Amino acid sequence: MLSRKLKKGDVVEIAAPSSFVDNEKAFISGIEIIEKWGLIINQNQILTRKFNSFAGNDKTRLSELKKSQHSKLIIFAKGGWGSARLLEEKLRWGKGWMMGFSDTSALLLSKYSQGKLGSIHGPMITTLFSEPSWSIDRLRTFLFEGYVDDLKGKPLKKGVSFGEIIVSNLTIFTYLIGTSHLPDLRGKILIFEDTNEEIYKIDRMFTYLRLSKKLSNIVGLGFGNFFNKREENLDKVLEKLIYDRFKDFDIPIVTNLPIGHLSGNACIPIGFKASLNGNNGTLSINSP
Repeated sequence: MLSRKLKKGDVVEIAAPSSFVDNEKAFISGIEIIEKWGLIINQNQILTRKFNSFAGNDKTRLSELKKSQHSKLIIFAKGGWGSARLLEEKLRWGKGWMMGFSDTSALLLSKYSQGKLGSIHGPMITTLFSEPSWSIDRLRTFLFEGYVDDLKGKPLKKGVSFGEIIVSNLTIFTYLIGTSHLPDLRGKILIFEDTNEEIYKIDRMFTYLRLSKKLSNIVGLGFGNFFNKREENLDKVLEKLIYDRFKDFDIPIVTNLPIGHLSGNACIPIGFKASLNGNNGTLSINSP
């Protein structure tokens, strides 16, 4: 069952399943954006929590994640590392929305792998303040009205595909192979993003994906941002690598989608029906 659209007065939970928050200004600015929409933030002690590199020990972060499942919307505070550690205990996912990206992709994928909609790959509280207006408007429109506009990337391999969409950080996705938290990929459109991984490491992960045969039955492949700043040379090298490793897949491939760690991280509801057009680079999201 999918949560209904949000309305003013709804309570939003913030959960910090990964690294501790080290940018108080960004955290507070993100809360202010959500509150301007008429939503109520359930305040907590996230800013004061720190255990090694995490926002609290595993028990604290797991308890927070469990308690927040009643909410219509959970927004993760920050990425980094730590989310996957919480998957060692079986979680019962709620019916509401749960949004984040990067390290928290582990939780988004786990929820979807259990047959539940509600995962949104999109900005977190500490990244909202740096999002452009179109991205923030897109998120608000989706949460309150239930639709998103098409996205435009760069076509790399022609064709048009239709299927449910999955978006994930590449590194996190790769390390979930062999676990129960990776969704069934048959007939899916798959979008990857990452940040600051060296080209040889990206190649290593692409090769592992090929060896695992996990992508054998996907119908479309897209790529968002992979570096923390735009560098034309790096982008060209990555594009050549993508084509080299996936040109033998008989599916459309689109690169340079506005998804990932750079400002302009378009929200995408995981599991919704979508189409990927490798002729003109368009990604369209339809209904669940």
